[in-house]
Amino acid sequence: MIDHSPYIERAFQLVPEEGAYEISEIEGAVPRWLSGVYYLNGPCRFQRGGESYKHWLDGDGMVTSLRFHGGAAHHANRFVRGTKFNEEEAAGHYLYRAFGTGYQKLKRGLGLESPVNVSVFPYDGKLLAFGEQGLPYELDPVTLETKSEYNLGGRLTAITPFSAHPKFDPRTGEMFNFGIAYATAEPQLNVYRCDAGGGLISRHRHKLEYPCSVHDFGLSPRFTVFYLSPYLLDMTELMRQGKTLQDSLHWTPERGSRLLVASRATGEIAASIAMPGKYCLHLINCFEQEGRLIVDLLELDRPVYDQYQTIPDLFTDVAEGYPVRLTVDLDNGAILDRRELGYRLAPDFATVKPGLFLGEAPDFWLLGISATGKPGRKFFDQLVHGNWDRGNVDDIYQAPPETYLGGEPVFLPNPSNPAEGVVICQIFDADRVTSAFGLFDPDRVAAGPVAVLRQRSPAPPCFHAAYRSN
Repeated sequence: MIDHSPYIERAFQLVPEEGAYEISEIEGAVPRWLSGVYYLNGPCRFQRGGESYKHWLDGDGMVTSLRFHGGAAHHANRFVRGTKFNEEEAAGHYLYRAFGTGYQKLKRGLGLESPVNVSVFPYDGKLLAFGEQGLPYELDPVTLETKSEYNLGGRLTAITPFSAHPKFDPRTGEMFNFGIAYATAEPQLNVYRCDAGGGLISRHRHKLEYPCSVHDFGLSPRFTVFYLSPYLLDMTELMRQGKTLQDSLHWTPERGSRLLVASRATGEIAASIAMPGKYCLHLINCFEQEGRLIVDLLELDRPVYDQYQTIPDLFTDVAEGYPVRLTVDLDNGAILDRRELGYRLAPDFATVKPGLFLGEAPDFWLLGISATGKPGRKFFDQLVHGNWDRGNVDDIYQAPPETYLGGEPVFLPNPSNPAEGVVICQIFDADRVTSAFGLFDPDRVAAGPVAVLRQRSPAPPCFHAAYRSN
């Protein structure tokens, strides 16, 4: 079988060095107008005490920051020291059951203890690191030192379902989030609305037909949007049989999927629309136009979590996917139009210009896997720029052989001209075992990076990122 990602195992054998320093090795030029902080989170350690994790979502979370000012960049990175990390570091070996690796200990006997390894966002004057399970942790925004679990001033508990994908309204500073209660008899979708200062405004609960796994959701000026796929989590199986979360997920496409739309203000269901049994891991953007709701998302033929296992042989049979735009008539509860763009190479981690979030955003950027559809292990090696107005995805950066991309591509705007900016993502050279951040011209990503900022210590490809302008 052909290996489409030679040496990728080297990324998962690393234990990155923590530290803080001015980046001295820069190829090209960092725009002098770039002023702000870029944050990135992801699983960055997969071995402890001679044991190795099997699943990409298992690794210990590490947050990295880049502070840009005057054409220079200051780098810092630290592991997030949550409960799981601290107890296992003290023990010298793994204790807690992970997403895809079967250790025995569960959090309060009910679920997984979070490795805090998915996303990171500034909020409420703080920096919060999120994991797929559990509450976020507050970090020092400069040193990245872990402070404590963040619970909205005691309004959330240690077992409150709270996802790793909050959304923020740039006009109000409000944070919206969700969480799934996976009770077999009465699964529920919880939707949270929080003010800019960390106060909980509302928590609405919606009964679900089945305990479906949901990773992300959409936010528009008036609605929250959920793509409910028939990827079911059996909590009884997880708790009683000692299986991993990955073992307890079951894909049942015959049940079909559903688009659920709820009012931000009241929580009332505005639409619940049956769709074919497809899978959505990440949405792109949502907005309202002429009384209709527009939902941009990435739709896959089937789930992707099983492709994260077994490390390092990832994505051996990854499904095709495509950027999709749905036009929803809320008055009649129907999808009026479905539009696919012609990029099917397992697209993921899509973003838009932050100034256009919640509004019409023609441009988007994402990562893709060039060898999709071919047997053998593979990894993200394309940075892709698409445009809904032009109706194409023809601006594609192909990484060199044995070089891989990571980290959600993020648009970093020029403060004096938000339409101008650069797109940043990780670059991992598996041959040389080096890591860097690449800055790309947003309209010409195919031309390659305009600047490459090299890290002193290599790190694995990560997940989600955020940016705060000064």
